[in-house]
Amino acid sequence: MTSRLFLSSLLLCALALGGCASAPPSPEAVSQTFAGRSYVLLGEVHDNAEGQQQRLAALTRAVEAGWRPAIAMEQFDRERQPDIERARQERPHDPDYLIAQAAGERSGWQWSLYRPVVALALRYDLPLLAANLSRGDASRIVRGGFGSVFSPGQTRALGLDVAMPADLVASQTAELDAGHCGHFPKMMLPGMLKAQAARDAMMAATLKPYADRGAVLIAGNGHVRRDLGVPRWLGGDARKIVSVGYLEDDGRVARGFDAVVLVPVIARKDPCTEAVMR
Repeated sequence: MTSRLFLSSLLLCALALGGCASAPPSPEAVSQTFAGRSYVLLGEVHDNAEGQQQRLAALTRAVEAGWRPAIAMEQFDRERQPDIERARQERPHDPDYLIAQAAGERSGWQWSLYRPVVALALRYDLPLLAANLSRGDASRIVRGGFGSVFSPGQTRALGLDVAMPADLVASQTAELDAGHCGHFPKMMLPGMLKAQAARDAMMAATLKPYADRGAVLIAGNGHVRRDLGVPRWLGGDARKIVSVGYLEDDGRVARGFDAVVLVPVIARKDPCTEAVMR
């Protein structure tokens, strides 16, 4: 199945893609929507290679056309930034070496899918940023709140020192429940909401210093959604952000993106069915 792009923003459709024609726009057309943006947020279904190839094609075209953004990746935990920099100094053009040095022994990511993004950053000497909160830090926040990981000053700088807006709490609660097949343990909800907010706020903080040159975020679709992800923590002019979801064509309604690229569903076990069988 050929990937299809559906634009939820008529302005984006008219200005960036030259109108809303029925023919699916190319990755080059998608890349043209990046122009003039401070933040380009590119989502993924983590194990869907087709979606990642489509995303890479759009990003590569923008870079080949002269754009030189920083690239922030969910796949690297924030404490691995020194490892990234050291690997680049030791072997400036070796993506495999960088991944081996900075990924962590139990990262769980399918690095063959992300190697091309790392290679692109090295080829064009782009800043490569470790954007994620580690699982260990996220677990500490679930159990002990923001203060278990961040100082008061860091909590304020991240925007985590005020209550989360009600609509964000509602949206994230619905996503957590759906992700746990409708059986999310309610006693864990406050801590999990804090951990998710901390991850998105950390990714946003990683991007902000690079707004003038442009910053790309490579992350799961939930993180790039305007209504509940990183854009909620970026602030500033919303028109400086573009969010592209790379979603499987499973019939569900896509929400919270400026643009959606639909790719074929890959075969995998249904976790909800597995949970019921156990």
